[in-house]
Amino acid sequence: MQSSQIPEEFKDIRPYADDEVRGAIHSLLHDRHFGRLLKGFVPFLPLSWSRGLLRLASIGVNTTLDFQMRFMKPVVRYILHRYSTGHTFAYEGIKPSEERYTFVSNHRDIVLDSAILDLMLHDAKFPTTVEIAIGDNLLIYPWIRTLVRLNKAFVVQRSLSMREKLRASQTMSRYMHFAVNEKQENIWIAQREGRAKDSDDRTQEAVLKMMTLGGEGSVVERLRHMHIVPLSLSYEFDPCDYLKAIEFQMKRDVKGFKKSKQDDLDNMKTGIFGRKGHVHFAAAPCLDEWLGTLDATLDKTEVFSLVAKHIDREIHRSYRLYPCNFIAADLLQGNRTHAEHYDEADERTFNDYLAQRLAMAAKDLTDRGLEPDAAFLRERLLTMYANPLFNYEKAKQD
Repeated sequence: MQSSQIPEEFKDIRPYADDEVRGAIHSLLHDRHFGRLLKGFVPFLPLSWSRGLLRLASIGVNTTLDFQMRFMKPVVRYILHRYSTGHTFAYEGIKPSEERYTFVSNHRDIVLDSAILDLMLHDAKFPTTVEIAIGDNLLIYPWIRTLVRLNKAFVVQRSLSMREKLRASQTMSRYMHFAVNEKQENIWIAQREGRAKDSDDRTQEAVLKMMTLGGEGSVVERLRHMHIVPLSLSYEFDPCDYLKAIEFQMKRDVKGFKKSKQDDLDNMKTGIFGRKGHVHFAAAPCLDEWLGTLDATLDKTEVFSLVAKHIDREIHRSYRLYPCNFIAADLLQGNRTHAEHYDEADERTFNDYLAQRLAMAAKDLTDRGLEPDAAFLRERLLTMYANPLFNYEKAKQD
């Protein structure tokens, strides 16, 4: 779609339009900070050569989808090949050739959740990938903003006053409805602001309320127009688990602690290049039919509560569980309730992994001038791996 076909009100938050892609690539190639990053990947080449190679590689890239297929797809495929033991995608509940969807998912990795979904959708023969909701707190440098807009990202503005935030939410909601129903794009959005650091994945009703600030009709009709698909993400190992444990202790021990820009960059880098084990994504059926069964007399508050609980249940029951989840639950509870799901080799592997992560967390905290609380850090790490199992078991019972 050309920029002239997109309402002007979306200019500051939307991905690049087709006629803007070439200019954005040119801007990226001439950005000094991006040049430094590029030099780090190919230190043996002069920077001018690296830029020249990228310029050649970008010939024929005229849309954001072209950019994803030419640059992002091979990068994500390499990352999965190098840093995971395999990946799978279950999508029996949706059909590639029918609607465009809004994937509402739990959130594990800042960069890779949506990037892996793009690859899986392409491999499954879906006609397009997803536009991605990304917080402006992560757009630390101009080149990052350029890169994510080339990668079909639209911006969630967070550092605003209450009045500004409402206005920005209304604009974003209108854009999401426009993207799904006019641009014919899929959307990915996390079920909550930020990642659930303890892996206790819950949908914030505020996310659903935001979706209904745009569109037409009743609250239920506006949600149906978004064609919501609950998406469950399961990483066998979370590369950022020890960083999340550190953050828990920092928040407990340091008054007013807030992550720095460097912390966000460290999380991005660690998430991309860290050990993941097996990765599984599962798409539940689209909510359209289920939404049609809701009582028309329900008020908005009841609708949001029911929809949030339904999304949570679908995400929880679709988890792929690994030996580490069962072991963590038993270690946390001091029993062997789930012992049938792992063996001695699995226990050794996970205990070695746990010791390694605790050592990494302790070193980082010591470097920051804090005394590591080993028992607290261990409990936090075990909880991260046990919560998906606990939520899965409850969803199955329900």
